[in-house]
Amino acid sequence: MLIAGFPAGAWGTNCYLVAPAAGEECVIIDPGHQAAQGVEDALRKHRLKPVAVVLTHGHIDHVASVVPVCGAHDVPAWIHPADRYMMSDPEKALGRSIGAQLLGELTVGEPDDVKELADGSTLDLAGLEFTVAHAPGHTKGSVTFRLPESNDIPSVFFSGDLLFAGSIGRTDLPGGDHAEILESLARVCLPLDDSTVVLSGHGPQTSIGRERATNPYLREVAQAQHGPGTGTPAPRRGM
Repeated sequence: MLIAGFPAGAWGTNCYLVAPAAGEECVIIDPGHQAAQGVEDALRKHRLKPVAVVLTHGHIDHVASVVPVCGAHDVPAWIHPADRYMMSDPEKALGRSIGAQLLGELTVGEPDDVKELADGSTLDLAGLEFTVAHAPGHTKGSVTFRLPESNDIPSVFFSGDLLFAGSIGRTDLPGGDHAEILESLARVCLPLDDSTVVLSGHGPQTSIGRERATNPYLREVAQAQHGPGTGTPAPRRGM
């Protein structure tokens, strides 16, 4: 399997291109702010043909390049229905103080073909199977995508802004809810195998085992299930 990722734009949002191998079809995950050129560079480098864009949530730092990327390659974008409005109304999604700074710079809107994600569904795209999990808390429509373990390659978990190395997504923007993100961590992340590779919306690669042992938020929800303990919360990230 080939995964090509790069941080894009003012917020360093991770965009990923995922394919069975070089020279094959691929899926693009979260082409955000100023990501279009990086996507084109990666497509040329690895000789990939995109078949879809999939979005972990609707914040502008994750979706700002959806229209040009989908338009250039005539592919659909997949997003959870609760976050779909954010593509056309980032100011409402982020709050006026943040959104107003962006609107003069960005062309917002939906691509021609938008498909909606459902919890527990499987997307069969580019010869890969992505399992979708609805994981609200950062936004109401946040989702994660998981690829199964295969041929001694561990499962890969695209966590969006649910889980980061050492932290979790912020919950102080419209639609955010701290109790809800903790519930999502418990329901979506804790059952995963320790070997699962975590590729998040911001920051470096990590693993479920490492986060289970060191991430204060994941430890908090694990301790709530299995007994008391202590942990020091880390600063939260994402837009």
